[in-house]
Amino acid sequence: MKAAYFDGHGGPEVIQVGEQPTPEPRAGEVRVRLKAAALNHMDLWVRTGWPGIRLTYPHITGADGAGEIEGLGSGVEGWSLGERVVIDSVLSDGTCEFCLRGEDNRCVDWHLLGESVRGTLAEYVVVPARNLLRLPAHVSFEQAAAAALVFHTAWHSLITRGALHGGESVLIVGASGGVNTASLQIARLMGAQVYVVGSSAAKLEQARGLGAQVVIDRSQEADWPRAVYQQTGKRGVDVVVDNVGTTFPLSFRALRKGGRLLTVGNTGGAKFEIDNRFLFGKHLTVIGSTMGTRADFDQVMSLVSSGRLRPVIDKVYPLNEIREAEARLERNEQFGKIVLLP
Repeated sequence: MKAAYFDGHGGPEVIQVGEQPTPEPRAGEVRVRLKAAALNHMDLWVRTGWPGIRLTYPHITGADGAGEIEGLGSGVEGWSLGERVVIDSVLSDGTCEFCLRGEDNRCVDWHLLGESVRGTLAEYVVVPARNLLRLPAHVSFEQAAAAALVFHTAWHSLITRGALHGGESVLIVGASGGVNTASLQIARLMGAQVYVVGSSAAKLEQARGLGAQVVIDRSQEADWPRAVYQQTGKRGVDVVVDNVGTTFPLSFRALRKGGRLLTVGNTGGAKFEIDNRFLFGKHLTVIGSTMGTRADFDQVMSLVSSGRLRPVIDKVYPLNEIREAEARLERNEQFGKIVLLP
């Protein structure tokens, strides 16, 4: 099969596109012929590596994917060859205490497709049958791939963990990322007032087009927490979505007393200092989460299928242009998701 892979960590130049063995489904697994995949910052982090990461080379990244069932392992029931599917990239054992409580994203043997196991930047991928969801004919493979990880992650963070409800105010730090464009739409769907801070007037205008009611250009307003404070009548917002990490100190200032900060990542860096006085002085709560549960996936993808949530596709590349696609993501030039066609 054709795949994008690498044999060691480094920049985009380490990625090769060529032939790799086609995976065979084992008991309980399904082989999907991928029609579309999509990039996430995870793909960049795995490629560049971090202390302690262990991969079996050659490694194939990619968590997002949609396509058609092409092979069935033994014991798989309820699925037929040729069915259109989208993949839930949370891999769990289904038997631990967390899985039995429906918290499969906390599984003791948790994995993310493309991170520690081979992923979707290829013609074929093998996943457990329970990780598939049927895809209606009116939803394109590109839309499904662009939606899967980011809407899953944003829904679990905002709704399941963050308990966002109508009438609250939400500040999203960063205008263009896939999780942020998903968070913006989910917050508006729930009836929240949405503020977005970003550094590009063009991207902020696109965020406004997705429903943001207040946008703040940090290239013009460096003290954006003060701007948020003024825009909210010196109250602050109920919720901040901050997946940058290094901006936590500023986000604390933008929150109201008793507010909560939601985070699913750290695109700006993993380590930074915070002033703990903001946490206890303002009664703040920091809520972290990774991906979401299968129930979250089913619920949010049904909203995508019904058109109530819309994946934002930045650009579509053929797989052999993977280096250019990842470089675009690394430069933060995208608005929404970058999709690849195997």
